[in-house]
Amino acid sequence: MHNVLHLLSHATLHTLGEVGRLIPFLFLSYLLMEFMEHRSGNLAENWLRGSGRVGPLVGGVLGMLPQCGFSTMATGLYAGRILTVGTLIAVYLSTSDEMLAILISHTVPVPFIFKILGVKLAVGVLAGFFVDAVFRLLRRRRSALAPTPQIEELCEREHCKCGEHFLLSTVKHTAKTLLFIFLVTFLLNLAVEAIGEERLGALLLNRPVLGNLLAAFFGLIPNCAPSVILTELHLGGVLSIGAMLSGLLVNAGVGTALLLRTNRPIRDSLRILLILLCIGAAVGILIDLTPLAAFLSR
Repeated sequence: MHNVLHLLSHATLHTLGEVGRLIPFLFLSYLLMEFMEHRSGNLAENWLRGSGRVGPLVGGVLGMLPQCGFSTMATGLYAGRILTVGTLIAVYLSTSDEMLAILISHTVPVPFIFKILGVKLAVGVLAGFFVDAVFRLLRRRRSALAPTPQIEELCEREHCKCGEHFLLSTVKHTAKTLLFIFLVTFLLNLAVEAIGEERLGALLLNRPVLGNLLAAFFGLIPNCAPSVILTELHLGGVLSIGAMLSGLLVNAGVGTALLLRTNRPIRDSLRILLILLCIGAAVGILIDLTPLAAFLSR
């Protein structure tokens, strides 16, 4: 019993120290992101609508902006067949979601952040153009267009509260993320204390291919949770950079959940998820098995 209480108290104190240091950085990160969203949301949607054959490039660039509901907006436009499947893939792959805020709040080196964002952008754009080219070659024309949801409706459905004042939205988003980070960090610290850092690291880091596949499947969860957990695991030295990217590339927030709800036929949505899964796992494995891992980690 004494050992259990010591384990819980040590993990709690360690977690409070880690999370407490994140508060100012996390708040400032979300303040900037919310301000960008409230000022550029309509502009981003208009750019996507008029992007045409360069859609994957535009979608990849705009997907890097960690905006509330951005992946849902792109999903709605795709369900209305305003965007190509390649553009949607580019948005999903490049979307940073909570990852950017976590990296900034941990004050990781700026070059590392740009490298990770660069990989997500490059993979998103190249994969988007490739997917569009394949679909055009196979002459897979879409019909029976689905209605396009409004971004305000999607944000309300997903509890993003995009219509609020950006300062209030920032406080709420920061509080929710801090609570989640506390729970995740506490469980991670508890696991590390109970299992041991060496054993836990060996369990994941010595299985690059399996780790990439598991991270990619984990990234399919339609929530911000995977991006937080995967980023925290890598920063904690438990997950390889390739495995982290496998999951982060696949994770598109609530966009994939909306895709399954609104896009028809359902096999089209499943095909998109399979494409995401294959790209995320393949890129992560390639990174872990080549000198790219060392380059990105420097």
